[in-house]
Amino acid sequence: MLYHREYVHPQSQEWVVFIHGAGGSSAVWYKQLKDFKKEFNLLLIDLRGHGKSMDLSQAIWTDKYTFESVTRDIIEVLDHLGTPPAHFMGVSLGTIIARQLAEIQPQRVKSLTMAGAVTRLNTQSRILVFLGNTFKHIIPYMWLYRLFAFVIMPRKQHAESRNLFILEAQKLCQREFIRWFKLTRDINPLLKYFKEKDLKIPTLYIMGDQDVMFLEPVKNLVITHKNSILKILEKCGHVVNVEQPEQFNHLSLAFIKNQKQLDLYP
Repeated sequence: MLYHREYVHPQSQEWVVFIHGAGGSSAVWYKQLKDFKKEFNLLLIDLRGHGKSMDLSQAIWTDKYTFESVTRDIIEVLDHLGTPPAHFMGVSLGTIIARQLAEIQPQRVKSLTMAGAVTRLNTQSRILVFLGNTFKHIIPYMWLYRLFAFVIMPRKQHAESRNLFILEAQKLCQREFIRWFKLTRDINPLLKYFKEKDLKIPTLYIMGDQDVMFLEPVKNLVITHKNSILKILEKCGHVVNVEQPEQFNHLSLAFIKNQKQLDLYP
């Protein structure tokens, strides 16, 4: 089972589940813990092969990696803990996994908060994926990961989030990186399906205005998904919860609290 960590609130009945991106770990949410612990019960999970779940990969996950299989890892944790319907928060590739979980078991999901959401691959990102798939067996994976990190988070003010992801990615092995990178072959058809199907689950997208690879597709998505809201943070890149945590926390906490109020008045 995936490594997970709970923070139990003495009064609140509401849960927030945090899902990190590829190459990261639950450590990427460290700037959210203080504010969120005051209001909600929290569940942080390290995806297979990442963070403190890294040592489990050889013994457990010998099957092919798919977005559904890595999502069902999370569902296994939720079943084990008996976690009630919750608010799910994802960052970067973790937003795809959060959306996949809402597809498989929508009854578990009260709301979605998507930080630096990946909803479509543009030309630049498709070129990166092609290069990665071409050279993933030849070039050391950290060379590729650093390249991706600098392309996605190129500016000086992106350095903290870029370095955090690079630091966490160093804990992966080459084999595990390749397993995860092969998921990119499934991204385009999956994202196209997600765009066409609105689950009608309240969704908040929080994006940086400097997130040149992923912002525009989200702008287009919220036009047709009527239960979705987009908030754009100025002078901010891809990993918005690390770069501008105060604004991110304010927006996401207000959004979740609003869903809680709506639950009281059906």
